[in-house]
Order: sequence, then structure tokens, then C-alpha cells
Amino acid sequence: MTKRDFPKIHFYDQDFVDIYDKTWAWVQDYWGGGGENSAIEGKFFCYPGAKTVKQLDAELSSFFLVYSNRIFQASPTLDIFYERQEENGAIRSAYSVETGEPVFQKDNPEGLSLPLFAWVEFNLYHKSANKKRIKDVLPILDRYSLWIEQVAKKENGLYHVPLAACEMGNSPREGAAYPVDFNTCMAINALYMSALADILNDKETSFQYKRRYFSLKTRINSLMWDNDEGFYYDIDRHEKRLKTKTLAGYWPLLAEIPNDEKAGRIIARLQDPACFGAPHPFPSLAVNEKEFDENGGGFRGSVFPHLTFMVIKGLERYQRWDLARECATRHLYFVLDSMSPDGNHHKGNLWEAYLPLKEGPAVWPRHSDFPQNQYLAYDALSTICLTIENIVGLFISLPRKTVDWIIPNLEIMGIENLSLKKNMITILSNKSGRGWEIHMESEKLYYFTINILGKKKKTLPIPSGKCSMLIDKL
Repeated sequence: MTKRDFPKIHFYDQDFVDIYDKTWAWVQDYWGGGGENSAIEGKFFCYPGAKTVKQLDAELSSFFLVYSNRIFQASPTLDIFYERQEENGAIRSAYSVETGEPVFQKDNPEGLSLPLFAWVEFNLYHKSANKKRIKDVLPILDRYSLWIEQVAKKENGLYHVPLAACEMGNSPREGAAYPVDFNTCMAINALYMSALADILNDKETSFQYKRRYFSLKTRINSLMWDNDEGFYYDIDRHEKRLKTKTLAGYWPLLAEIPNDEKAGRIIARLQDPACFGAPHPFPSLAVNEKEFDENGGGFRGSVFPHLTFMVIKGLERYQRWDLARECATRHLYFVLDSMSPDGNHHKGNLWEAYLPLKEGPAVWPRHSDFPQNQYLAYDALSTICLTIENIVGLFISLPRKTVDWIIPNLEIMGIENLSLKKNMITILSNKSGRGWEIHMESEKLYYFTINILGKKKKTLPIPSGKCSMLIDKL
């Protein structure tokens, strides 16, 4: 097996395979340095020609870079931010490529961004098994968490931040003093800080962050959940809920904040055509809101791949694999159909944001720079990450030496030459004269769990070399 190539995917729809392959070719254009005049050394992920490197892009890009078989590393872009941590623990939302200094916005004077580093590092650990990195980054992220508490936490236990910190542009959320997405991301931060501390067997740190998580969970459920409407809302400075349904209300799924009954109610809205169940899942603003714009209009209805990714990962937390896969597949078909008006998927671009009711890039009058084309920090989440994890259905943990394959129906699909650290694996399903068969090849032992339709589930040790199994015999 070749060790210096991207993993190949197999899928019955060749267009999915083609856009996956093309995305890796495009990522190479985003992998470089800042040039001769750059204060940031080395190679990192950045939009070509960009004057700043952004925290949210660094966090999101890590989710697909981990699948590059180490051709592109996820950590250097994250380390740009860690290396610039200030004495008070601050890590800012953007840094100048030319000077390496933080870049501030008037409407976000502290340079806050969604605090997703702990979630990102937990995911990196399960794809790399690098325990030393956890040991190195945990103190940095601890100081970062304390800094956010100092600048934003109020007496009610919630975080008061400017809406610019939530990076949802013109979303109609005026008056929101305690945004549901930022507060939920602080809960996600606490949940994964606890998990990172557990990896190091640091019981005290794990306990402290678990306590913060449950405290935030309680406050979000009591203050931001509206039982009459069955939805999570931003609240104003008087703790009054602002009843505009935006996709920000789905971050609580990712943090496992709602119980099953609450989760069921908000998940139902994802399937309601009058709410978030638009033909292209999921618009950033509910279809039945008066400010909804069928042309997208920025965050007033556009479908943003990174927010769709967030919702799908939230569905996974509640074992809604079938709905997650259905929405990921539908989303990817819209992405493909939006690439070129003549239906030629081999030409055309990916886009930062899409129309919610039909194929095509979103439109925002008088904003000629929207949507940006080839915005891979968002787009590759769909064409690489969702493709591997939700359409093909593979979930990998290197420390546990496990590969879980969750497939709702048997199709010709799989992955070839995926690097699990120093172990290359191939898992492919196809139909033979003996029935549906899964062929596997590996250089080392690992444990394989197959879950078909939620009806057949089996965990087997897969030895080194080649082997196969018949589904009917499970």
C-alpha cells in the first residue's frame, strides 16, 4: 500500500467520489505559508491571498485535514493561535499573516470567537493517538477558558458576548446579550476539556470542567429553552427569550444539552418544510421567519456547509444516524448541482453559502464578495468529512484501535488506504455470488464494529493481512 497518498473512497455515485478527489487537489492550493513578508512561519491552512488567518477556519479545517494521511497536518494552523496566547490567556479570533499580530473588529473588541479548540483537540487525538500533544495543549486551553470567563461570564452564569463573536454576520439576532451558540460552545468546551483531562488521568481538572459543564447545561435549559415553542433561543440582557429561530439553536444538540424529549422536538423542526426542513438542509434562518430570504441574503436563509456540519454532528449525539446520512447526502447533491449551471460537475466551484430552496450559490444584493468561491474551510467539511463519516459511515478511534462502520443499507462503498497512524487499512463492501461481502486489508490488528440498519451489530478483531466477511453470516 502506498503511504503518501490520500485515502480513496468508493461509492455507487461516482460524482461523490470525483468531488472528494477534486477537493484534496484544491486543498493543496490552501496549504502554504504567508510568503516572504509573513511573520507566521511554516506551512498552514489559509485562504489563498488572505491577509488574516482565522480561528474558526483553523478549527473547522482540522476535521478534514486529519483524513489526509498526514500529507497536510491539522496541528500547525491551530498552533499559530496557541503560540500567540497572551499572558492573561487571551487567544484572539484572527491574526495578520504579515505581522502575526491580532486583528480586531470594532464590534468585537476582545477578539472572541466560538471556543471549539477542546472539541478539535479531542477529535485530533482520536485520529492520531498523540497523547503528548494533549499534555502540551491542555494548560494553554485551560488559561484560554479562564480568560473567556474573566471577560464574558456574568452573575447568572452565562456569557455576555457581542454577536460578532458568533460569526453569523447579519443574522436577525438584534438585542441578544447572551447568544445561545456562544454559551453552548462554552459548554462544549467544558465537556471536552474534561475529556482531555481524563486522557491524562487528571481527575481534578476533569472534575472541575465537568462541574462547569453541568452548571451551564442547567442554565441553558432553564433560561434559553422555550417549552411552548420547543426551541433554544438567544436571551436579551433582561433574560427575556428572543424568539427568532436561527440555526444557532442547534448547537445544544452537539453539547448533549437537551434530554431525549427536547431533542426530539427540535429535531422534528429539521424535517418540517416550514421551518428548517428546506429542500437544501439546513437554512441559517427558519423558512417561516419574516426576515427569511429565499435568495440566502447572508445569514437570513443561506445554507452554510459548516453549520450543516454542526447540525449533522449534533444528530449523531442522539443516534439519529439515518437522518444524519439522509441530510448529508441531500446537502452534497445540492453542492454538486450548484457547481455549474449546465450540470457539468467537473467544472465550476464550491461556495461559501448556498440557496435554501433550489440549487445554486446564495445571493446577497450589494455584497459582491458573497459568497466566496472555494471556501474550503467550510466546503471540505461536506465533500471530505461528511462523505467519509456520514455517507460512507466510518468512525475511527486510534487510541481505542477501533473502526465503527454505521451503514443504513448495503451498497457498494468503502475506503481504501486510510492511514491509522502506522497502519494502512482498506474496508470495502460489494455483492458477490455468495451475497454481500466486506473485504478488509490491514497491516496491524484493529477492532471493527459493523452496524447495519441498527439491526445487525457485531465487533470483530481484524488481523493483519487480508480477510473478508459475509454479512448474512453475522
